[in-house]
Amino acid sequence: MARSRYWKLTSDEMSGFNYDESKLLNWEIKCIREPEEEAHFIGVFMYKYGTAYDYESVKGICYFYNNIDKEEIPKITGFLQGKFNGKEMEKGDRILLKDSKEIYASKDIGDLAKEMETKFNTRAVISLEFEDLTAEQLKEFGLPEAKLLPIPTK
Repeated sequence: MARSRYWKLTSDEMSGFNYDESKLLNWEIKCIREPEEEAHFIGVFMYKYGTAYDYESVKGICYFYNNIDKEEIPKITGFLQGKFNGKEMEKGDRILLKDSKEIYASKDIGDLAKEMETKFNTRAVISLEFEDLTAEQLKEFGLPEAKLLPIPTK
């Protein structure tokens, strides 16, 4: 199974993509606070086949955080639950929203990134990972070749 990863995408770029949503394996929005050297960020992500939680796979939107004030965590969780629902499950610095609404469309991911930027005073950087797409399909979908990070196959 061939995989392709696109990285360092912006929320504005996301509006120009028209990919087959069934081929999107996972996405991540890394919301960075300046100055970047201090490593303050929130990472919102979703895996098509679920995120590992102890010995089970949990489906839904998740996020992790680094150097974010603990008082801000309920605000982030509340914001995401307000949009996507889901039962809150915490594991270290990760919050999983079990059975939350899942999004795969480029517009939805881009819109979420823009909202995170505004609401939490961050700059969003997006990564997308696809499975089973040809080079021609990737071009047809409008995905920028310059931001392709090929994943070697075994």
